[in-house]
Amino acid sequence: MAYSPKNDLALIETTEPLNLPPLAIASTPPQDGSQVAAVGYPMNVDRAQGLSVADVLRPQPPVKSQGFVSGERPTREFDTILHTAPIARGNSGGPLLDSCGRVIGANSFGTDSQGADAEFFFAVSAREILPFLRANGVEPVVNGLPCRSLAELDAQERAQSERDARAAMELAHRQEAESAQNRENARRDAMYAIVETRDNRLALAGLLLALSVLAGLYTWHMQQTGDRRRTKLAGAVTGVLLIAMLVAWFTRPGMNQVEQRAVAALAKHTKPAAEKPKPVANAAAASKLVCTIDLSRSRVTTADTPDVPLTWSSDGCVNSRSQYGLSGGQWSRVLVPQDEEAVSVARYSPDKREYRVERYLLDHNAMSAVRTERAKYQPPACGGGEARARSFGDQQASLTALLPTQPNERLVYTCRIAN
Repeated sequence: MAYSPKNDLALIETTEPLNLPPLAIASTPPQDGSQVAAVGYPMNVDRAQGLSVADVLRPQPPVKSQGFVSGERPTREFDTILHTAPIARGNSGGPLLDSCGRVIGANSFGTDSQGADAEFFFAVSAREILPFLRANGVEPVVNGLPCRSLAELDAQERAQSERDARAAMELAHRQEAESAQNRENARRDAMYAIVETRDNRLALAGLLLALSVLAGLYTWHMQQTGDRRRTKLAGAVTGVLLIAMLVAWFTRPGMNQVEQRAVAALAKHTKPAAEKPKPVANAAAASKLVCTIDLSRSRVTTADTPDVPLTWSSDGCVNSRSQYGLSGGQWSRVLVPQDEEAVSVARYSPDKREYRVERYLLDHNAMSAVRTERAKYQPPACGGGEARARSFGDQQASLTALLPTQPNERLVYTCRIAN
């Protein structure tokens, strides 16, 4: 369709759609010393294997070689990247990729080592590729995010989990120490209060006893004088004082009430725990969310990363149309498109309000195997209950077993309630 001899670029149109996801082009230049990979079909490999022209025209696995960026050393005519990933005749036009699979250049030529000198190779820089594509009506997928490996992200997740676990343990220890101190203080205060009450009641009983003795003597005196009215009145006062004295004596709190009073005091002064936010799954029947990409936890190569509207129901229904399967306590949906050589596994965690998508770019044979397995079941409609969701999760497990251990992309979104 187009050819640019000044920088050795050509645009080719296939006669039939290949249904392949386009490679992203890195918008930032590679760093010196960073690892790169060259992908293509070097002719000397075909010759070494004794392949004929007919063999070459049939689909063959590409040859991948690795090396390092040796510096951006432009030629006189166009911008190039100098690297050490071996290429040969037949590699021309093949991509030079960074460790995230993004195109940083198109391999073009190499140095002539003459059998003794070290070999270096040149790729046409993305600075030349991007204007060439746009000038010919092709809008490329461009990615300028930092290239992060899944191993780095997994290590970051583990470190964060360990930090959270340590923080939770330290908080639990602090709360236990504080609780123990509060219990000890409550026991001490209860004991002091009981001792003080007992002393006060004892003193009151002694006073009442003394008054009752005096009242009794007065009663006896009135009886001796023959004043019956005053004798009855004094006797009644004496009886009341004796009863009050007995009440004061027998209502003294016992030391066995220390623990009971301490528990009551703790219950009275303990602040109610802050109510935790309820998981989305237990909230409304359909909670409307907006999920935003967390770039610090994601590995993005080709995918767009706009906010994702997500309506989640407690039975695993997403956006009122897609049922998620439940397996191992996780809600997920495996997406196997017919028009793209890629498989996506979408997961949603209601308690964390976290939406995660992992994309796997598969070769033709692997994709055919996944599609064959996918054709064996029909996803259920929404609203089938937990039993059906678990059955669906078991069916999807047969698909995930066919996928590589690591995805090509991982998109992690943090969700919030939509306004």
